[in-house]
Amino acid sequence: MDTITRPTGGTLARVAGWAQRHRWLAVALWALVLIGVTVTSRLTGSAFHDDNSLPGTESQQVVDLLKNTAQSGASAQIVFKEDNGLATQRAAVETTLGNVRLQPHVRSVTGPFETLSADGRIGYATVTFDAASTDLPYDDIVKFADTAKQAGPVEVALAGDPVERISEGGGPAEGVGLLAALVILVFLFRSLLAAGLPVLTAVFAVGSTLGVITVVSHYVDIASYTSPLMMLVGFGVGVDYALLIFSRYRTEILAGHDRDTAARRALDTAGRSVLFAGTTVIIALLGLLALGLGGLRGVAVAVALTVLMTMLASVTLLPALLSLFGKRLERGIRKHAVRREHGRWWRRLADGVQRRPLAPLAIGLVLLVGLSIPAAGMRLGFADASTDPAGSTTRQAYDLLAEGFGPGFSGPLAIVTEDGDPVALQQKLTETPGVARVLTPVNGTVLAFPTTSPQDAATAELVTRLRTDVLPTLPGHYLVGGSVAAATDFAGAVADRLPLFVLVVVGLSALLLMVVFRSILIPLKAALLNLLSIGASLGVMTLVFGDGWFGAQPGPIEAFVPVMIFAIVFGLSMDYEVFLVSRMHEEWRRTGDARLAVREGLASTGGVITAAGAIMVLVFGAFLLDPSRMLAQFGLGLAVAVLLDALVIRCLLVPAIMRLFGERAWWLPRWLDHRLPHLALEPRS
Repeated sequence: MDTITRPTGGTLARVAGWAQRHRWLAVALWALVLIGVTVTSRLTGSAFHDDNSLPGTESQQVVDLLKNTAQSGASAQIVFKEDNGLATQRAAVETTLGNVRLQPHVRSVTGPFETLSADGRIGYATVTFDAASTDLPYDDIVKFADTAKQAGPVEVALAGDPVERISEGGGPAEGVGLLAALVILVFLFRSLLAAGLPVLTAVFAVGSTLGVITVVSHYVDIASYTSPLMMLVGFGVGVDYALLIFSRYRTEILAGHDRDTAARRALDTAGRSVLFAGTTVIIALLGLLALGLGGLRGVAVAVALTVLMTMLASVTLLPALLSLFGKRLERGIRKHAVRREHGRWWRRLADGVQRRPLAPLAIGLVLLVGLSIPAAGMRLGFADASTDPAGSTTRQAYDLLAEGFGPGFSGPLAIVTEDGDPVALQQKLTETPGVARVLTPVNGTVLAFPTTSPQDAATAELVTRLRTDVLPTLPGHYLVGGSVAAATDFAGAVADRLPLFVLVVVGLSALLLMVVFRSILIPLKAALLNLLSIGASLGVMTLVFGDGWFGAQPGPIEAFVPVMIFAIVFGLSMDYEVFLVSRMHEEWRRTGDARLAVREGLASTGGVITAAGAIMVLVFGAFLLDPSRMLAQFGLGLAVAVLLDALVIRCLLVPAIMRLFGERAWWLPRWLDHRLPHLALEPRS
């Protein structure tokens, strides 16, 4: 049996020593946590709830006014089509609707023969439920949908929020991403066991957090898309953090240290970088709280908790696994020791960039700025059924309603007044360009159907025109609501609060870098380059999902996606900044040679950063396979940002800028140095 000496070094070295001495206990504790929270979450079920409310906005006031009316319950549409005329199948349709009325939580059913298209081929029945969509039991919605589709020879499709809940199907994204990550790790380490440890660490961390969040969803509002987003970020950073620590462990083994010492030294160096990098991600995510958007609070906290758990797993579970499989790992590492010469290529790259730093600097900046330009034309909104996968019942219903009643039918505007004249309002709306049809007022509310689809920019312009030009000409006070109005208000709220959010995230992250690296220029460089990578990723996302490049469905970007991507990408970009610059700083402290520090820092971390970046790109990019347009946008935005960060920024721009800075890169005014706390990423010599 191996003897494990008492650890020396910092706190993380002592943590690693504890995990080594009690390796079975550490693994057992993580296994118990994973099994316990998974079983508990299965027993309790989930209660995820999408809260898109924006208190104080006009669209939210409309929602609040209608809350206690008959229009406040969830509703769905059953859309029928019969080419020979829907009336020819009246008996079959009425039998189906009679069965629908008997389903749980169905309050009323109206139509479809009172709501036929002009040619009589398409009609829709409106089903009103006695509860909000998120409060309806999932099984009851499934029963309703199955019953509604039993209409004999008539073509049937379903629309509405309750139906969207059962139409959401997960894709193979998580499995594909993890499999791709495993393949890269096998090629990197030439060992399935070594490749499996980072993946196993990430699975423990993400699985445990997912179970906790599922249980917590019963007490806190957490959005329905939180789980896949947690897995998206958790698997990416979890594998990366464990990879970076294991890579340093491998380096220490090849430097001649025994495996126990190597693990402690890896935790005392790369482990510190992981904790610091993870902290910057958490700060960036919690910065979303500064936006004051209720729907994002639960998401931000959940994803931040996921990152925290991956950090804890990397510094507690991974050392235990290294101790359990130490002999086999060491044999494999030494067997493939000849492959360490990969650092030679990175040294040549660093020397080439530093010889002529202006050329790679110009190329990198032109690329990033060029890709950022399309982001200026980004249009925010909320996805509707027009972006659902072709063949889904909600997409079929959308297309049938647009065919029978016009493209704006699925996104009506609700105009509410308490002291105005509804009849005059109806007349004014009828005369307004861009309005196709106006219904008779009901309880001071008028529904107006635009001539354009909900995703069309002209519909958002109509909302603005009604609020600023049309309605102010009428006596009384009027409010414009509806899904398009809500998207407009959300985009406006984000724009108003974005400066504070950026200031909080960028300011705190830069301050942390200043404390760690005792430098003013390095935090400024990091902040500017990170902002450029975020801008470039949003620009690419705009080209693909906004303009429809590469066959994507064109339309607005989900209103909350850009701010989420900003928080996540800014934190992840700081990860690579910390990993690379901390090694440069280590060499600078050892030699005092700025140029050598850049070369050796890139040589030491270039390979592992590239591998880590490739893993993240594949994990994030795999979400392009997900049927959810929102998750596909997240996946593309994060994948592009990491790709540009790992290849363009870390390989070209950072070495070039550090060369131009020279020794000034590590300068900090003496008066400031005395006032800032000391937080070292490298152990004391």
